Amino acid sequence: MSAATQFLLPVDTAPMEAKLADAIPVEGTGWQYEPKWDGFRCLAFKAGDSVDIRAKSGKPLGRYFPELLDLLRSVPAPRFVIDGEILIERSGEYSFDALQMRLHPAESRIRKLAVETPAKMVLFDILADADGEILVDKPLSTRRNALEAFVTSAATPGVELSPATLDRKQAQTWLKGAGGKTDGIVAKRTDDPYLPGERAMIKVKRMRTADCVVGGFRYLADRPEVGSLLLGLYNEDGKLDHVGFTSTIANADRGALTDRLKALREPPGFTGNAPGGPSRWSTERSGEWEPLRPELVVEVRFDHVTGQRFRHGTKFLRWRPDKAPRQCRFDQLN
Repeated sequence: MSAATQFLLPVDTAPMEAKLADAIPVEGTGWQYEPKWDGFRCLAFKAGDSVDIRAKSGKPLGRYFPELLDLLRSVPAPRFVIDGEILIERSGEYSFDALQMRLHPAESRIRKLAVETPAKMVLFDILADADGEILVDKPLSTRRNALEAFVTSAATPGVELSPATLDRKQAQTWLKGAGGKTDGIVAKRTDDPYLPGERAMIKVKRMRTADCVVGGFRYLADRPEVGSLLLGLYNEDGKLDHVGFTSTIANADRGALTDRLKALREPPGFTGNAPGGPSRWSTERSGEWEPLRPELVVEVRFDHVTGQRFRHGTKFLRWRPDKAPRQCRFDQLN
C-alpha cells in the first residue's frame, strides 16, 4: 500500500476557505472567532511513519519543511488529518520572508534554514482524529473539542492550538492588534461542517492607509497606458524606497493619467531600494518601469506590511496634493 493510500483522507483534499468582509459578522448567533495567521496554510496527514503536508494549492510542502515532518512523526497519535498554518518566528513576529526563503531548490540550503529558523504549526481545525474517525461532517463545535484534545495529548512543542473565542469584543481586540503576528480575524459558524474547497468562513483584515510618493509606473501589458503606480516612502537616510504598488485605477482615468505621468518621467525615481523584475511581491507581467520625479503623493489602503513592503497590492483612495512628498515616511506604518 502506498503512503498516499494509508491516510484517512485523500491528500488532494482542499482546505475550507474564507471570503473577505469589511467587518466582523454579528448577525445571528453561533460565531467562533480566531486570529488569521500570516503564514502558509496547509493540511497535514499522518498514518504511522508516513507524513504529508499539502499547501492550499495542493502542492507538497514537506520537502521545504523537513523539521515539520519530523515533528509530526513524533506526535504520539498514530494517524490524523489536521488543518493549520506554518509559521516561522523572528524577533518576536512571524516572518513571511523566512517562509518564502524555504522555497529553495537546494536541499542543503533548506536543511540549514530548518535548523536556524525552525517552523511550527498552529492548528485551527481537525478533519480526522487519532481514532480514525472522519470529522468533516461534524459541526465546528465538535471539531474544536477534538482539536483541543488532540493538541493536549500531542504535548509536542511546535504543534500549537490557535486561540478561539465566541466573544465578538475579544475578536475586535484581536483585529485591532493585527499586523505583527496576525493578519486579521476569521469567523466561522459553530454549527457548520468542514466544507473542503468552499469559501464558507469569513475573513476580516485590519485595513490601514498610508500616503506614498509615486516614484514610477508600469504600463499595461496590452496597450501604452498606465497599469500600476509604484509607491515609495522615505527612509531614515532620506532615500526613497520602493514599498509596493497600486493598480486600482479607473479605466476612464488611464489616458489622462498616462499623459500626466509621462510629463514627470525622470530617473532615478527611487533613490533607495528600487523595483526589480517580476517577483513574489508583484503580479506585473513586465519588469520594466518608468521612473518619475518624486512630486505626486497618493493615499492608499493596505492590509499588511512585511519586510518594509506592502505584502499585497494596495487600493488607490485619492491624490494628496496637500501633502509634501518628504512627509511620506516609514513612520506611518508603525
